[in-house]
Amino acid sequence: MNMDYKIISADDHLDLGYLPQDFWTRNMARSYAERAPHVEARNGTALWVCEDKVWGGWRGEMAGGNQPPDHPVVTALERGGHSDYGQRRPAVPELRLADMDRDGVHAHVIYGPVFSINADDPDLRDACYAAYNDSLREFCAAAPDRLLGVPMLPPAPASAHAELLRLAKVGGWKQANLQIAEVAPRLHDPAWEPLWKTLEETGIILSFHVTVFNVAKDDPAFGTPASTFVATKEFIGQFLDPFVDLFAWGILERHPRMRVTMAESGLGWVPWVVQELDTRFGRLHESKSYWDRHGGVPLAIPPSELFKRQIYASFQDDPIAIALLPFMGEGHVMWASDYPHPDSTWPFSQQKIEDQMADLSPRMRKSLLHDNAVALYGLEV
Repeated sequence: MNMDYKIISADDHLDLGYLPQDFWTRNMARSYAERAPHVEARNGTALWVCEDKVWGGWRGEMAGGNQPPDHPVVTALERGGHSDYGQRRPAVPELRLADMDRDGVHAHVIYGPVFSINADDPDLRDACYAAYNDSLREFCAAAPDRLLGVPMLPPAPASAHAELLRLAKVGGWKQANLQIAEVAPRLHDPAWEPLWKTLEETGIILSFHVTVFNVAKDDPAFGTPASTFVATKEFIGQFLDPFVDLFAWGILERHPRMRVTMAESGLGWVPWVVQELDTRFGRLHESKSYWDRHGGVPLAIPPSELFKRQIYASFQDDPIAIALLPFMGEGHVMWASDYPHPDSTWPFSQQKIEDQMADLSPRMRKSLLHDNAVALYGLEV
């Protein structure tokens, strides 16, 4: 594929299992140093542990060996010929950059672990988020034009706002991720208003990324041939409620300069929801009696206009997304490789792109692969 521009992937990851052992401790506030997440060997397998809670596996080398789980997930790295244990390629800058070169991708927008940072003590939790973000900054400094980190915000309004203010003061961040499935209270609560205002004031983009939950063993779907399909319900279910709330509670309308990016959410469900929101919006304005019964928050702008003004999304190997480009709005869709996840197109992204975009004009291809991300994030690539 001949092109005169550099490909940008809008959704990739720096996952828990690949992080260096000192990723949290080197930037953790002193008062929490002894409680920081750390790697322990349990039954021959290395695990991230925080206050005796297991966060997930670690894929590095340990004295005495590190045995994978009984049923390890096959990642893109393994499909591409790398062992998933030992090298920790995604968290070693030179190895990650080599993998990007192999895939023909210039830059990664790097989200964090899809398993939420989990601590019962909110202060410890917030300290872990801050430490993650500071260590992410150090990691991306190895190639700041190629490694585009997305810091994480705690899933509570006051904590998220405080961390956003801290990130803005440090400077250099383009967006911040709020793992929307974990937040409490829901987005309609007035406690979130300071966050929305600060996002507008700073120009930092808010991102929603899917969070992965393990299926519990007592779930009826566990262990059945179709248990993998539970993830499909989770992907849509996590986004639908907060997505509608952005419109229904007037959040986007009140904050016109606030921009939201949805990552790994899929696009097929979005048009019907926006269409339905427009239908309901129209009925609100049909008569005063209907408004009195079903109104509430004063809304003046059709949801479809807000959507095309303020919502952005990424897609991977997704033919439906290509079909929906006219609906999504010019400049609001970006391609992603999802490295190094099992769903990733790495290291076959060039062929996947060619297969998906064969019928698109060169201008539209460039928009999806380069221009839209450059414009959204203000990149010089």
